[in-house]
Amino acid sequence: MRHTKVFVADAGSTDGTQELALSFRGRMDVEVISGGLPSVGRNAGARKATTPFVLFIDADMELKDRTLVRRAIDLAERRNLHCVTTNVWCDRGNVGDKLLYFGSNLMQYGSLLCRPFSTGMFMLFAKARFDRLGGFNEGALYAEDYLLSKKVANWKFGIVSGKINTTNRRFCNMGHSRIILLFFKTMLNTFNEDYFLHDQGYWHQKV
Repeated sequence: MRHTKVFVADAGSTDGTQELALSFRGRMDVEVISGGLPSVGRNAGARKATTPFVLFIDADMELKDRTLVRRAIDLAERRNLHCVTTNVWCDRGNVGDKLLYFGSNLMQYGSLLCRPFSTGMFMLFAKARFDRLGGFNEGALYAEDYLLSKKVANWKFGIVSGKINTTNRRFCNMGHSRIILLFFKTMLNTFNEDYFLHDQGYWHQKV
């Protein structure tokens, strides 16, 4: 664990993010880099990575299962996959929050039949394939993670058993109905890349 390289993309936060991240230096190799929109920060970290795989996770994710990352890499290596994700859960959310994440997980499994999708909450990518795809589209202002994962063939995409935990901040900020509407509009525009180059109101709703 001490030699695990972690890049924290920070977009000028003033809440002590950098200090907190660097406080873990005794347990892992942490480096804070300049961020921006998620696509910019993630690409910046990936450019510095020298490992066969890169793992992208959101800032509010919690890895309670210590075997999850290792099992995701094992799955990717065993099946020669380009992208691996997992289930997302919200332990401290209300019933509505949990139902929506349960539904999202089901739809993610269903997407394996045609065009799979992953979110940046947990996205393990084969570094060589990530580079060939050009990384995240830095012109995308919305769902850049979904947009990239749609470039992965379904036989090169996997879902590792288990889960990663998140908060319910997205629902608190935007409301359940707004999140559901954005989700379905995103799917309907899968083949319309121009859709992702606009905010779609996501960032305006964040607090």
